[in-house]
Amino acid sequence: MAAPAIRRNVQATIRSFTAASSQLSYQVTHLPQIYAEYVASNSQSVSQVESTLRSLTYLLPGARFHDSELASESVHTFVQLLSIYHDYLLKKRANLLSSSPTLSKEPSLKATQPKPSPHARYTTFWADKSSLYTKIATIMKVAQYTELLWEMIARRRGGERSRWRVVVFLESFKAICRLILLRLTNSRPLVTPPLPLREDFAPVVEQEDPIDEFLEEDMKILEPIPFEPRDAFGDSGVPTPPLSDSEKTPIHHSPAEPFPMPRTGFTLPTMPSPNAISSYLLEHVITPDDVKPVQQLMHRLTSYRGQAAEVLYILRPVIYALLMQRAARRYGYEGTKWKKLWGPWLASLTIEYFARQLAKEDLIARVPGGARGGLSVLEREEFTKRGWNMAWWGMRGAFYENVTKGAIMKVVNRLRGKPVLDLVGGIVEDYEYLWANYWFSTATM
Repeated sequence: MAAPAIRRNVQATIRSFTAASSQLSYQVTHLPQIYAEYVASNSQSVSQVESTLRSLTYLLPGARFHDSELASESVHTFVQLLSIYHDYLLKKRANLLSSSPTLSKEPSLKATQPKPSPHARYTTFWADKSSLYTKIATIMKVAQYTELLWEMIARRRGGERSRWRVVVFLESFKAICRLILLRLTNSRPLVTPPLPLREDFAPVVEQEDPIDEFLEEDMKILEPIPFEPRDAFGDSGVPTPPLSDSEKTPIHHSPAEPFPMPRTGFTLPTMPSPNAISSYLLEHVITPDDVKPVQQLMHRLTSYRGQAAEVLYILRPVIYALLMQRAARRYGYEGTKWKKLWGPWLASLTIEYFARQLAKEDLIARVPGGARGGLSVLEREEFTKRGWNMAWWGMRGAFYENVTKGAIMKVVNRLRGKPVLDLVGGIVEDYEYLWANYWFSTATM
């Protein structure tokens, strides 16, 4: 009697293990699909987690840029690369929603995008038109996210000589990618970033329009409501109107709160805020850039002067890296004397400034209205962004070693020993180590 019972128990155990293993294998094989569905359905939560992890890697006082800079940068790079994968999943879901008539009409899946930005229209157009554009832009994005990590690894493994080889190689590789993008866009200036931002295509939760909210409130007033005198006036019956104006009590009421009617007890809805109406209308205003063909959002560089300006701007980081590598090789990669040389810094800054002036002259000659009145919103944004990026020259090379570094250390010394401010000074000191020792910490391209 005991043997059959034992046999049944063993068979039941084997069946349970078989079912568990099959279920586990099913979960493992379908894990990418499950993860993709989760990211697509929780885009806001995923973005918040990514932002939190990036902040943790940046705000670790005293632990980011000395003994643990490689580990911390590895975490930061992993988060950045993971965000590229998330962008791919969200973009794929957005394309599915826009291409499916059934899903695009579903209220719960409808994205609240009243009007795409010029940058989103332009980059989406080229990404959809050319698969090579998307691949090159993605590869360049991966290179930008991993470049500082590669530089740290090269410096730790092979010293300054190996570090500069990696810097020159990565800058040359990115320049080649940009030249290919310049060719694919028919000689149009590059935009930064070359792909749409996540907020441009990620589906968000449908928010109720302020106008629709006000209309719904008004419709509630028109609905028939059964009138009950006892509920409206209480047990005392219908109130008697005052005999004269002197018996009236002035009522001071805020328009932002519902107004209760004194005789009937009904409540009037609040008036819409003027700011809400203005912002709603401004989001739906049609501008000249909205009706332009997407290609015309960036003017073609038809003259040799304009093309030379863009090529010089693309090659400037490579030229600067080669000049700095030559100076470091000349002084044996030791010490900081070669870092304080003004020659490479002045030459590279001159090249970027000359490229900017060439671009301005080309716009004045070709575009009606010149660099002020003839540019689209996207061109003005890119031109302004490049102008602000020139401020990073204060954190590079000879200017940093001779001017900026001393000012930063004075601030750090003043903050030492003071509550809370000492923590800020520690973070600034950690970043000073990064700016002084790594090329890509101040790279803008």
